[in-house]
Amino acid sequence: MQSPKKSNSRPRTNAKLWGGGFTEELNALALEFSKSLELDCKLYKEDIRGSLAHVAMLGAQGIIEKSEAEQIAQGLRQIEQELDTGKFPFESAEEDIHLAIERRLHDLIGSVAGKLHTARSRNDQVATDERLYLRQRITELMDHLTAFQRALFEKAERHFGALMPGYTHLQRAQPILLSQHLLAYVEMFERDKSRYADCQRRLNVSPLGAAALAGTPHPIDRRYSAALLGFSGITRNSMDSVSDRDYVIEFISTCAIVMMHLSRLAEEFVLWSSQEFRFITIGDAFTTGSSIMPQKKNPDMAELVRGKTGRVYGDLINMLTTMKALPLAYNRDMQEDKFPMLDAAETTAASLKIFTAMLGATTFNLEVMRAAVLQDYSTATDIADYLAKKGVPFREAHEIVAQIVRHAVEHRVLLNELTLDVLHRFSPAFEQDVFDYLNPEHSPARKRSEGSTSPKAVKAQLRFWKKCWARASVWLLTDRLMLQNNGKQDAKVC
Repeated sequence: MQSPKKSNSRPRTNAKLWGGGFTEELNALALEFSKSLELDCKLYKEDIRGSLAHVAMLGAQGIIEKSEAEQIAQGLRQIEQELDTGKFPFESAEEDIHLAIERRLHDLIGSVAGKLHTARSRNDQVATDERLYLRQRITELMDHLTAFQRALFEKAERHFGALMPGYTHLQRAQPILLSQHLLAYVEMFERDKSRYADCQRRLNVSPLGAAALAGTPHPIDRRYSAALLGFSGITRNSMDSVSDRDYVIEFISTCAIVMMHLSRLAEEFVLWSSQEFRFITIGDAFTTGSSIMPQKKNPDMAELVRGKTGRVYGDLINMLTTMKALPLAYNRDMQEDKFPMLDAAETTAASLKIFTAMLGATTFNLEVMRAAVLQDYSTATDIADYLAKKGVPFREAHEIVAQIVRHAVEHRVLLNELTLDVLHRFSPAFEQDVFDYLNPEHSPARKRSEGSTSPKAVKAQLRFWKKCWARASVWLLTDRLMLQNNGKQDAKVC
């Protein structure tokens, strides 16, 4: 029989909780390469919470003695306190937070700690931790979204009636109300909240008890531990339970859409704060200067939000690429889900908070916006609509007004500076009442469609959001009370 090859590694001890069948220590490089402690230690509260539910179930089912379950639970609570206060004694060879907690539990209560892992694998343990983590993060992100919506709403309500150019292709298109522009973002973020709520509903099922992939022979009660953790039910297939990361992908996807919406507004803030626009002035506390050009006031926070959007997009591609070719069930590749999941959550939350604060410190230069509308040709569509009301086919009216605009540009006059005689050169349908249509300040009020930029329609939008948030406050209180009682109420959006 050939003797084993010599190795530079020390003979393996039982320091690793999975190492009983190995004869060599894990190579130092391999240990360092495979460690995830720095990231997954952020899930310690979820890990302990899941373990407390699991051990309570083991005790209730008689799989372990109730006295042992209580001993383990007391040890876990002490460990949580140590982690909360920064007094947890981490060891240099620690692989991840899950094994670190179990190792510390063994230090505190002895061999009975080993019974905690009965009928459980790190596979279902990690999946449970992540679902608990994301469920809470989603609630927090929805709160941040609501805070940002309210900040936008406050500006829209305060500046109701203020006129600004509406754009398509970044070209002035039609006069609109500033309130309508801001409320468009409120709508976007409401859809984002709905996406988060859908994601939260789908992930709120417990994989605990699926074990490694095939389940367990122990008489566990998965629904009991699920109820203790506030899950609405349990996953149906043990293999899917431990190999599914759809909930992470869906969460990051929603974060990416949120960041895309933030980036669009950030781009507008960058443009609007420039000397070319001067539509807004961002407070000094949210801008920076130049190290060489003393006159500069840079919209860095808006630019950073725009830049960090790419990070979250990268997190999404990271997860999709990691999962695209993995056979069932668990594969160690899936350890790489922590960084994109955590990064997307943290980056999106930070971006929402900084933008909400920056918006509060931003002044809208209403007279500059109004002057911009008065000095362009954005009432051209109003004139075409005027001709259509006079019986001119709209396509013909469009051509007539295009010729009028060309004439005005060539003669360096605005549309409202044209005389009736000049307008008659292009169509006999023009009458004295056309001058009301040439006035940009009257344009929004002529819009009649629901959801338009007319003052009446915008007021209706403002009333809607006030009622919506009044109802949402009641729902939120109900949800939080249900959560405290381990209820199953889904999160609600307006």
